[in-house]
Parts: sequence; C-alpha cells; structure tokens
Amino acid sequence: MKTAVIDVGGGLRGIYGAGVFDLCMDRGISFDCCIGVSAGSANIASFLSRQRGRNFTFYYEYSFKKEYMSLGNYISKGSYFDLDYVYTTLSGSDGQKPIDYEAFSENPAEFIIVASEAVSGKGKYFTKADISRDNFDVLKASSAIPVVCRPYEINGVKYFDGGLFDPVPIKKAESEGCDKIVLILTRPIDHDRSPSKDIKLAQVLHKHYPVAAHNLRLRAKRYNDAVHYALELQKEGKALVIAPDDISGVDTMKKSREALLRLYGKGYGDGCKIISFMEQ
Repeated sequence: MKTAVIDVGGGLRGIYGAGVFDLCMDRGISFDCCIGVSAGSANIASFLSRQRGRNFTFYYEYSFKKEYMSLGNYISKGSYFDLDYVYTTLSGSDGQKPIDYEAFSENPAEFIIVASEAVSGKGKYFTKADISRDNFDVLKASSAIPVVCRPYEINGVKYFDGGLFDPVPIKKAESEGCDKIVLILTRPIDHDRSPSKDIKLAQVLHKHYPVAAHNLRLRAKRYNDAVHYALELQKEGKALVIAPDDISGVDTMKKSREALLRLYGKGYGDGCKIISFMEQ
C-alpha cells in the first residue's frame, strides 16, 4: 500500500497544515508520497527534513516582518511576499532558519511540488530532484500568487502558484499509485470556493498573462470539483480529508498572532484523525 499526503496551502492559513505535520512528527507518522501546492510545499519541505516547529515560526514570527510580506515589497520588488527572503535568506544553509538539507535529501519519501507556467498555463510537477542545497526555487515558483506576486522564473520559464492549474491534486496522487491519501485543506470542508475574487484578479492578470488569467477564472471550480471527488474517496475509505471547522480569522494575507495560534492548534488537534486512518 502506498500512502500520500497533500497540502493545498492557502497563504497564512497554511499554519493549519503546519499543525497537522507537527502532530505527524510527534506521532512518528510518515508518508510514501508528499504533494504540496503553494505554502503547502513549504510545509512539506520542513516535514521531510523532520524540523518540528520550523513552519510555525515562519507563520507566527517571520510573517510579521516587512521583509517577509509588505506593501513596501510590492512597490520595490513587484511582489507582496518576498519569496527570495523566505526561501533563500531565511532557509539557506547560512540563514536564520535553514532547512536541514541532509535530513531532507535522505528522507525516502517522494516530494511533488505543483506550479503553473505563467505564459502557457500548463501545469508543472516538480520533484525532489529539482531541489538542491540552497536552491529551493521550485518552492518559490509554487508559491508565487498571481497579481500579489510577480511570476518566479526558473530556467527561462516563468511560474505562478500551483493552485492555478491543480489546486487540489488528489488525482495526481492517484496517478502516482497512491491508494491511501490524506488531504489537508485550509478552508472548511463545506466551503465551496467562490470565483468572484479570482475573476476580478484575472482582469488585472489578463493583459500580460491571458492563459494564466483563464486558469485563475477556473480555479474555484477546479478546487470545488476536486474536494467533492476527495469526499467520495473518503466514503470509500481511500482518503481522509482534514480541514478546519473555521479559519479563525486568518486568510491568505490577513493575520493576528492570536488567530494564527488558534488555527495552528486546530491543525494539530485535527491531525490526530490520521492515526486511526493509517491503521485501517
């Protein structure tokens, strides 16, 4: 049996997934295949390097620094989130919170990082082979939220957030041969995503990246369809969908330390559901 975990990210709501993964590390739970979208890919990187609490620090402490996310970043660099600061300055071997690359690379789990090509709109599934010491560019590509961030370029190709192409890669997990799948959402299970905000952002994006804008308009439907499919798999005992009962006042870029701590706690508590699911 091949097991998988999927973390769909969601900006600062990703602290919920951080809580789930800390519970997994505390209980010695591992997976054969880990698939991350946007901030979910960052959560998984720390999970694979077995650095408990590392992600919590990024959400709870560093996200309040202007170098991490600020209007000043957007004005000076074209991106509200400074992805180089997060994944190079802080995460590099000489950074304040380096990823333990040895532990990461020695972990036998597969790692798939979802990104979207900005010009063609095609999906890109990066793997652990695309990551090397002090080179976490694929995490930046997966996390480049359209309009909020400029696309991140790797080898001449510009990428946006993986959520534009495959916001809930449940079928990707199945195609990798996974027959027991844990899906981590950062919105309530019964939350049907509305396309209204994406449609407004797509109007801004359309001028320079029309195909990416088209994908942005479809993101809500793709998200909702994939979650409904995952819930069907859950009825069959093939999947476990973990999601907060509410987002505690945290959103993609909206935060308070109290709200972040509350959402992290929900993730840690809800992660306990994985224990019995993995034993079935």
